[in-house]
Amino acid sequence: MTSQTTVKTLLILGASGDLTGRLLLPGLARLVARGHADGLALAGAGSDPWTPEQWLDRIEESFADENSQADAYGKRELKRIRQESTYHRLDVTAGGQLAGLLARLEGPVAVYFALPPRISQLACEALAPEQVPAGTRLVMEKPFGSDEQSARRLNQTLAALVPEDHIHRVDHFLGKATVLNILGLRFANNFLEPVWNREHIETVEIIFDEDLALEGRARYYDGAGALRDMIQSHLLEIMALLAIEPPASVHERDLRDAVATVLRASSIKAPYARSTRRARYAAGTIGGRKVPDYAKEAGVDASRGTETLAEVQVEIDNWRWKGVRFILRSGKALGNRRKEAVVTFRPAPHLPKGFTGVDAPNQLRIGFGPDTLAFDVDVNGPGDVLSLDRITLQAELSDSELLPYGEVLQGVLTGDPLLSVRADTAEECWRIVDPVLKAWARGSVPLQEYPAGSPGPGDWPA
Repeated sequence: MTSQTTVKTLLILGASGDLTGRLLLPGLARLVARGHADGLALAGAGSDPWTPEQWLDRIEESFADENSQADAYGKRELKRIRQESTYHRLDVTAGGQLAGLLARLEGPVAVYFALPPRISQLACEALAPEQVPAGTRLVMEKPFGSDEQSARRLNQTLAALVPEDHIHRVDHFLGKATVLNILGLRFANNFLEPVWNREHIETVEIIFDEDLALEGRARYYDGAGALRDMIQSHLLEIMALLAIEPPASVHERDLRDAVATVLRASSIKAPYARSTRRARYAAGTIGGRKVPDYAKEAGVDASRGTETLAEVQVEIDNWRWKGVRFILRSGKALGNRRKEAVVTFRPAPHLPKGFTGVDAPNQLRIGFGPDTLAFDVDVNGPGDVLSLDRITLQAELSDSELLPYGEVLQGVLTGDPLLSVRADTAEECWRIVDPVLKAWARGSVPLQEYPAGSPGPGDWPA
């Protein structure tokens, strides 16, 4: 790893797409304005017949918020990168077109595939190894394939073009601050690590409930669903960080080895009607806004049976976690926005007679975006000291000065793979969920419904 920028040009494929304008360019703007991308050149490419002016307008619009807050240096750098940027119209899947552009750009080049996964795969297959200049970095958005077999095929394609440490499979949900906050909490507190095991922990829940509905993303989401979109990638990675054995260091090799070890021990056991649930939202109201039935959203093919809410129970078959339930849940159009991991400890084995009031298991809650910490404990209540009461100890965890995609890009530009998903890990995540996807495709698990704005189907546990 190095703190110095190892990339001269950032090439964004899919430059006219939503991801580029909404997330990538604002993330880059803050990175540039804070002095983390000195001298970087920016190029955009896409199939749309954009004029140079349209591309520059997009950059200016995406940079606007950061430009209004930047100091004199930041404003100069943002102006420089915009003025020097270029847009190239090309078909990335056509032989020779992407290779020709790479040959003309100042290297080393980081190629960011802000494209649908299938197009990214075809673009890489259209490149020959000798057409990829030395030092080139390839940046892939999740999902990495659509199942274990396609993920393996994609990894083989990428490995033929550049070394593994030049491949960045990015997961913006796992920012560096979030990763290090989890690791610091676990391994820097001697009171916590001795009880972080099956003897003291009953369940671990990792929840990503959104109050947003489809929001015009049918083209991608209706072919993915909640299990592929969130659980297969983001939530399994968080689970692994919560469950890993203490690594020797937080350098990428030690940490990613530990993550891979946990995932190899993980599985979702049959029968899947007991270990998994799925549902999709019907018409309802969220925050006073009417939301249509998912099946009637523009661009949705109702016959696919795409789920918008998924829950799975993962088992980790090793000494530390045998018998502990890891419950991963993610959904859209729910009544409450909730992004957290909840660790529920086993009840105290004996409460001395004479105490009354609350006697519930302790819970540790780790919130994501912003990162927070809350520890629910029982203490003697006011007035009657024999009556137990529940209180919550709360803290805000450190945050990054960068936006999530700024952290991703910083890792790419400096050659730091810490936030990148390694090839074997990407395949393991698909191995875990593939049997569930096949069971759902056979109809082995019913597709339930819930009104938009509700907590989910009425018979699901709260």
